[in-house]
Amino acid sequence: MSTDELLISEFETYLKDEKQVSSNTLVSYLSDVNQFSRYINKKGNKSITDVKKEDVSEYVQWIKKSGKSVATMSRCVASLKCFFGFLKSRGEISSNPCEQIALDKQKRKLPQILTSKEVELFLEQPDSSDIKGIRDKAMLELLYATGIRVSELIALDMSDLNLSAGIIRCRNKDKVRFIPLYSVAIKAIAEYTENVRSNMIADKNEEALFVNMNGSRMSRQGFWKIVKSYQQKAGIEKEITPHTLRHSFAAHLLENGADLQSIQEMLGHADISSTQVYAKIIKKQLKDIYNKAHPRA
Repeated sequence: MSTDELLISEFETYLKDEKQVSSNTLVSYLSDVNQFSRYINKKGNKSITDVKKEDVSEYVQWIKKSGKSVATMSRCVASLKCFFGFLKSRGEISSNPCEQIALDKQKRKLPQILTSKEVELFLEQPDSSDIKGIRDKAMLELLYATGIRVSELIALDMSDLNLSAGIIRCRNKDKVRFIPLYSVAIKAIAEYTENVRSNMIADKNEEALFVNMNGSRMSRQGFWKIVKSYQQKAGIEKEITPHTLRHSFAAHLLENGADLQSIQEMLGHADISSTQVYAKIIKKQLKDIYNKAHPRA
């Protein structure tokens, strides 16, 4: 194993054990760093520890010429900045060559949301006459009721439910938050847990709240397929992902009078700026309605 390969391997261990990044972030960071390592090696047979700011700038331009988006370029620089920061903390380099790299600012795209009628149509699609439909109804109602991430949804255990109190406990790394449920969601989840789940689980000691048709914990991919199938069944032209329901949950709460701080807490946003994007969505909707409806607009 070369010195560069060893350093990247140690960086991987650092991300897993110390930073405890998500699996998606881990894959992205390692992919970006490995690509940069190959670029530097092919370009001038340089070691990673010899990289200068100019090398990173040339690399960013190379990515840009290959047609990559500003978002991809920003992610690459963030990955490299983290990697070289790690090397600096280890004493492998004296300065981080990415510190002064500036990129064109990316125009943030507002997330797409569903209207209340579209949500209602979408949630009506599961067939309540079979076990799969009952399970799917419970999952979708819970997702829209709480706005949790799909990773948090599939990580829920039976012990995270308190239907009598009308809340769920959502755990994300070392943070825990409690989120209320509306009555329809409580009813759907109760029907699933009381009448269906015991017939679906493969192991009686299974802790997962939601399981697939094989009786084990639901996967991200499995849930994504469920969402896409009901989008097609509902005939909704908008692209619907599990995150669409999260965005819709937040926008609809804000539209109906909830304050940003409460929404931030329920969504688990560390920074209020991440939540403020929903205020922009509401303002844009009002402006669109005004422009369509006002006789002099």
